[in-house]
Amino acid sequence: MMTDKFSAPAASRSPAFREFGVPIGPRPVVMILSGPSGVGKDSAIDALQALGQVDFHRVVTATSRAPRPGEVDGKDYHFVSLTRFAEMINRDELLEYAIVYNDYKGVPKREITEPLQRGQDVIMRVDVQGAATMARILPGACTVFLTTATEQELLQRLRDRQTDSEEQIAIRMAHARKELAELAKFTYVVVNHRDHLDHTARILWAILEAERARTNYQRVAL
Repeated sequence: MMTDKFSAPAASRSPAFREFGVPIGPRPVVMILSGPSGVGKDSAIDALQALGQVDFHRVVTATSRAPRPGEVDGKDYHFVSLTRFAEMINRDELLEYAIVYNDYKGVPKREITEPLQRGQDVIMRVDVQGAATMARILPGACTVFLTTATEQELLQRLRDRQTDSEEQIAIRMAHARKELAELAKFTYVVVNHRDHLDHTARILWAILEAERARTNYQRVAL
């Protein structure tokens, strides 16, 4: 039997098909990217942005520590005083906060709510302790553990940054070993190979697309 090529298939017109209830519209994803210090979380997000395949908002964390050389306020972190950080806590402006290496760090709520209202994906990079907290606060978010291929590679990356003493690097490495023990609690694990950031970015993009296509997709709400 001939049919109009512009007509919808019969299945799509049936009551049963409509009852599937597939939502129409944007499906923004919240990705919680974590991993040991020095593994390349910021570089991986930079590479994902450079792909130009997805519109996402990069969460900027608030911190009480001083900026490192080259860091920009509002881009790398919201650098605030201890007094201002205390105000943010008292005014319930933070999703979570913690002391990391003797400095306060926290995620402002507006960094999540505003982009989601625009239909944008949200990517936040936090330490492993913070990732566990954020996963509880933001049901529906996906968690990604970023790691290096070997411990020696992570050690070399920390030394290449030239921001820490050998004693501080030793502390970070000891902490990294404990963080690796939490890997199984994450939804995904991605190995960030040295000099292959483009590959890492494409995996992160694929994860976002997969999360968006889930039959049990749950939009994060605060």
